[in-house]
Amino acid sequence: RAGDTRWSSHLNSITSLMRMFHATVVVLDNISADGSNFTQHSQLQELNSRFDENMVELLILSSALGPKDSFKSFSVDKICSLVSKFYPEDFTEQEQIRLSYELQHYAVDIFQHPNFGSIFTLSELCQRLAKTGKTVIYPLVDRLIHLVLTLPVSTATTERAFSAMNNIKNKLHSKMEDDYLRSSLVLYIEREIIEKITTEAIIDDFCTIKVRRV
Repeated sequence: RAGDTRWSSHLNSITSLMRMFHATVVVLDNISADGSNFTQHSQLQELNSRFDENMVELLILSSALGPKDSFKSFSVDKICSLVSKFYPEDFTEQEQIRLSYELQHYAVDIFQHPNFGSIFTLSELCQRLAKTGKTVIYPLVDRLIHLVLTLPVSTATTERAFSAMNNIKNKLHSKMEDDYLRSSLVLYIEREIIEKITTEAIIDDFCTIKVRRV
């Protein structure tokens, strides 16, 4: 129908990703490490039906950082591909080159370290790196782990935006321009901050922009 959008389908995908994030990484981790059998193939088909190709690839590459089963899925090539494909703006070209060497030293050090033998999740790995002071030795690895861990938070923020979209762009406001829609969404999403701004402050700020004819 005229004016309708498909934002709800995106919201459903993001909500599913948040709910299934840990389980999804585990499944992809198993497929990557153990090869494919009928059950794993069915699970992969289910993931492909829920997420697009880029998201599945992101999760597969991210699983290479996981500490499960004594870092069984660890792969320097996959981790470097993760950075080059999904986080190129967070690492300079020189840092991407250094990352490969840092990962090799990281593997020799961490895999046999007694403090890292009983962890299963990335969040535990991140905390253990901080407690043992390894974040100073492997800053690029630590940065990448933090970026991967923020993925569910990023999807939560996106879900919040899509939820606001349903309230702002309804049938009565289906033809608003992009700029007006964007401004309305900012006001709605950040309404806790907006409520603290007085009308007088808005008028004063408007007057200082430039002289306008009334």
